[in-house]
Amino acid sequence: MSNASTVYDFRATSIDGQGADFASQRGKVLLIVNTASACGFTPQFAGLEALWQRYRDRGLVVVGFPCNQFGGQDPGSDAEIGAFCQKNYGVSFPMMAKVEVNGSGAHPLWKWLTAEAPGLLGSKAVKWNFTKFLVGRDGKVIKRYAPTDSPESLAKDIEAALAA
Repeated sequence: MSNASTVYDFRATSIDGQGADFASQRGKVLLIVNTASACGFTPQFAGLEALWQRYRDRGLVVVGFPCNQFGGQDPGSDAEIGAFCQKNYGVSFPMMAKVEVNGSGAHPLWKWLTAEAPGLLGSKAVKWNFTKFLVGRDGKVIKRYAPTDSPESLAKDIEAALAA
């Protein structure tokens, strides 16, 4: 959807196969993350869950998108990925079905996110697992974060977005 102007213009599929319409999140602050179950950054699931627990009542929604494009670090099925995240990190925030975030097969939402908030030196491609995008209550991208940015380090920006 090349004429998309906000995150609310997109749909995805949840990890359990249900349709997920981002328009249903209108007015919330979203933290959208590409995740992997076997990555050095995988422990960030715990930090993402902590953000979700801390801010969900104020309007934050953390959304994970498993991706196997980086080092083949999420080869499992959606059911296996979901079980892993729940069992090992207590993940209760919404997880989507596995997607591609780069290239011609990239999910339209990810094409839009990377165009709205390019990375270092204007690069659009997602470089690795646990790249994060903060989306404001207006549905527009506020900021892109590197995989090395810990979930905890985003708290100040999340609080500012929730207060806006």
